[in-house]
Amino acid sequence: MNWSGGKDSSLCLLQVLRNKQYHVGTLLTSVNATHDRISMHGVRRSLLMQQARAMNLPLTTIELPEQPSMETYEAILMEKIHQLQHDRYTHALFGDIFLEDLKQYREAQLARAGITGVFPLWKRDTRELMQEFIQAGFKAIVVCVNEQYLDKNFCGRMIDESFVRDLPPHVDICGENGEYHSFVFDGPLFMHPITCTLGETVYRQYPAPESDNNTTQQYGFYFCDLLPAE
Repeated sequence: MNWSGGKDSSLCLLQVLRNKQYHVGTLLTSVNATHDRISMHGVRRSLLMQQARAMNLPLTTIELPEQPSMETYEAILMEKIHQLQHDRYTHALFGDIFLEDLKQYREAQLARAGITGVFPLWKRDTRELMQEFIQAGFKAIVVCVNEQYLDKNFCGRMIDESFVRDLPPHVDICGENGEYHSFVFDGPLFMHPITCTLGETVYRQYPAPESDNNTTQQYGFYFCDLLPAE
């Protein structure tokens, strides 16, 4: 199960476990090894490990350097995929909803190791998925927002009906275009809640891919640091 720690992967995993079509042998998460945090989400590794323990599932990580090149990323990814294939894994589960190019990329990479990608939430209406997530009893905090879509005040908010109402019209409710990322700390997957508190919110900029005219943009993100309970 490709696990980000957020709401889409949580809803995906819940659906898979309820349908009992697949046996989930491990969670797989990309981690920024430099900062010991979940890639893109910025959540501390210790909280990721608490999630895995609360679900009684093994955790496997893809250890990535700070801002790896595509070549470096793919080399590390393929090494891990081949290792999992050697360990008799046959399918990889994803919480993707409608990004066709990303789905094709994942399937192509997996095919090199003879593993099949499975996308249980694919093409589902994101408003319905959000309702299912909230009604299932999941609780999540927004840990990262893209300043192109949302302002700083959304960072650190709980995902609930109020959050959904406040989202601007151009933002996908599930943040499928990268508008925001979340950390799930309670819900039907967990034997107990993950206890954490809100830390400071920091701003980071990252270079975007070069455009056709070879100009480079900077994309800004706000990250809300979650502090594990002592």
